[in-house]
Amino acid sequence: MNFNSKLPYIKDHIFSYMTGLANQYHALNLSQGFPNFETDGRLIKKVEEALTDGQLPLVNQYAPMIGLPALRNEIGHLMSKVYGIHVDVESEVTITVGATEAIFNTIAAFVWPDDEVILIEPCYDCYRPAVDMVRGKAVVYKMQAPDFRIDWQVLKQLVTPKTRMICISTPNNPTATILTASDIQSLADIVSGTDIIVMSDEVYEHMVYDGHLHHSPLAHQALRERTVAVYSFGKTLHITGWRIGYCIASPKLTAELRKVHQNVVFGVSHPLQKAIAAYMNEGMDYEAMTLMYQRKRDLFLSSLAGSRFDVLPCEGSYFLLLDYSAISDEGDFDFCTRLVKEYGVAAIPISRLYSDGQDDKLIRICFAKTDDVLIAAGERLKQVV
Repeated sequence: MNFNSKLPYIKDHIFSYMTGLANQYHALNLSQGFPNFETDGRLIKKVEEALTDGQLPLVNQYAPMIGLPALRNEIGHLMSKVYGIHVDVESEVTITVGATEAIFNTIAAFVWPDDEVILIEPCYDCYRPAVDMVRGKAVVYKMQAPDFRIDWQVLKQLVTPKTRMICISTPNNPTATILTASDIQSLADIVSGTDIIVMSDEVYEHMVYDGHLHHSPLAHQALRERTVAVYSFGKTLHITGWRIGYCIASPKLTAELRKVHQNVVFGVSHPLQKAIAAYMNEGMDYEAMTLMYQRKRDLFLSSLAGSRFDVLPCEGSYFLLLDYSAISDEGDFDFCTRLVKEYGVAAIPISRLYSDGQDDKLIRICFAKTDDVLIAAGERLKQVV
């Protein structure tokens, strides 16, 4: 049978590959972005209650396509309380199967063949495949190590009449940088007077450190109507395996992306939505979560002291970039492979998050791990030569 692959450049999935290698060699897995600790027991209890509260026939059936009203209401309260952003939960909030589905829905809903989508790399590896699936054209702006800042005047030169979307990520995966209020204003200036849509990946919104603030384009008046902001309960509640996220956009944009959502998955797990809504209703301490991850970052940095790695600054997310150029001239994939086999620590090679495979001798580690794992990983990495 003959057919052409729509994604011929995908040979393997680097996150799955490195996790598999870590499992094979019994290594400490700091590669794939998931916590190795349990979520709040109160949330687990809410799942049990959702399945045993006398409404079992209903809760085991389809949830509303756009998401449970109770959960969307809690999201509305969250946006108002934390960011001062008012959202219409009926026409602007959609529950999705993780943030990745929301990202795909956004790109699929608005990008037509030959439309241009500006990607700011390195970036999460689901953006470009979604653009390619709908036959859009990815236009890459490359941030440069080690500061990974955006020169908006250079990015502006990439905008053409064919530009349909700009994809941003803050806090950024993998660089652990954040966009400032000035960055958001520069973005607003670039898209002013155009039909460009902004896809804003904000799944690490509550992981911003050292007094920095999270800035969403949803809070910018000039960007509010053209932004689709994407979020993840998986990241926020340490439940990546539940695959529940959501997106917020103006009614006009939401109506279109819901058409894709309806025909890709239709709806999201009913009992899990119900449990999260009940959990949020009891109150969530986002500041405590921020402080917890900042403490873990600092613990890992302390455990890594004395190593030959150069650690790049981490303003947000639960990732750190390590520069190993003083240790080896190996390509980052080979270095990560050796790191697993010889030292028992798994990381992600950053070259796999560039379209052209640019290799700056950087690896990404995830510090969403228990303290003992972080300390042990630091000790092992200090031995790397």
